[in-house]
Amino acid sequence: MSNTEGKFDTRNQLNDLTGKEWIKSTKSFFFSEKCADDKAAFGHPAPFLIKDIEKMISFFTKKGMTVLDPFMGSGTTAIAAYNLGRKSVGVDLSEEYKSLALTRFEAKGMTDNDYKYILGDSMEVVKNLKPVDYIITSPPYHNILKNKSQGLRSDKSDKGFRNGSRQGVEYYSDKENDLGNQETYEDFIAMLQKIMKNCYDILNPKKYCTIVISDFTVDKKEVCVQADIVKMMTEIGFEFVGTTILLQDNKPLYPFGYPYAYKINHMHQNIINFRKEEI
Repeated sequence: MSNTEGKFDTRNQLNDLTGKEWIKSTKSFFFSEKCADDKAAFGHPAPFLIKDIEKMISFFTKKGMTVLDPFMGSGTTAIAAYNLGRKSVGVDLSEEYKSLALTRFEAKGMTDNDYKYILGDSMEVVKNLKPVDYIITSPPYHNILKNKSQGLRSDKSDKGFRNGSRQGVEYYSDKENDLGNQETYEDFIAMLQKIMKNCYDILNPKKYCTIVISDFTVDKKEVCVQADIVKMMTEIGFEFVGTTILLQDNKPLYPFGYPYAYKINHMHQNIINFRKEEI
């Protein structure tokens, strides 16, 4: 909490922000912000950026609270939580990405007291966890990494674009219980809903959950993924409280559809926020 921007209201049980900091954080967009510690995550096909996740954790938690990421991947959520004085719990199927995360944690000086990283299936692991105070995650985007075309995985890093993390990546794993391996988009949403129901059950009342995801194409057709995520989460019992647009203006542009049809270049992520009501 900064004492240079406004005053802290002692009635604030959500976070450690002053009034001015709180209001600035409720803008419906912000620009993605990179830092030196992000580079080590580029062995993962779709890494968070640390400062982007710090913004969300700082708003939805107080120091000492516990943050859950059921798709922990390269460990960015844990690093962001550590930087802010929070604890973290993460789950992931991949031994490779857990190993990458542990290397990053060691470089930060993190210890076992700062985080818990569980190798396993979120469908089973999460329901046995202790209650947490905030959930933030970015699930696999169905099967889009199995697209054999170059797309976002082509190498434009020499031009300053943020795309090195996807260079040469095809998909997360061959495991049947991997969200990225579901046969249909409907199967993907159904499995994600089951996992997020388990997350709902261990989230403390009046606390928040954030899913970071963009729209994408399924069978070459654009899908409003955000709408399906909101429907799925409200069916679980979450209250939808708004979407923040994470602008990523440093991504390369591709001539999708040119010169025959309009095809969008996705230059942002949807940070979709939900609240668990008191029960």
